Amino acid sequence: MPASQDDLFAFLEDLGIETTTVNHPPLYTVEESQGLRSAIEGLHSKNLFLKDKKGALFLVVAQEEAVIDLKRLHERIGASGRVSFGSAELMQSLLGVLPGSVTPFGVLNDREAQIRVVLDRALAGADAVNFHPLVNTATTTIASKDLLAFLGATGHDPLLLDFSDASANPDL
Repeated sequence: MPASQDDLFAFLEDLGIETTTVNHPPLYTVEESQGLRSAIEGLHSKNLFLKDKKGALFLVVAQEEAVIDLKRLHERIGASGRVSFGSAELMQSLLGVLPGSVTPFGVLNDREAQIRVVLDRALAGADAVNFHPLVNTATTTIASKDLLAFLGATGHDPLLLDFSDASANPDL
């Protein structure tokens, strides 16, 4: 049984991590969620559940405005060939979430650490960042240092990449 929103909050509390959560109508896309920006401080993200041709799994967590070239992303994240989106079934079995609810908090359900988390440096360096708490009817704000602590506690130390640095990758 995948972790629930309550399980997530209990896990964060056990780690001594403080968060704030705002409930809202279901949001499925970055565009839909942009209407809440004035009510929720901090950076917001886009989250991509991906797999490569050998079946390796990646969760790319980037600042919402980042432009990600899926044709070249594999070169930056160490994937075997181009990446494609993981199926909804695989997402639900490993992250415990449905499409529209993808979040780094989902790695709480990936107990065998099968998924490689790729985190945008812009998010890692922000004061506060926002993600769905396993459901798309709420948004949880967490300090970026606490997000890193959460990821480490779940066995998912992230690969940090700068998705906004055009000189490092002119096609992204």
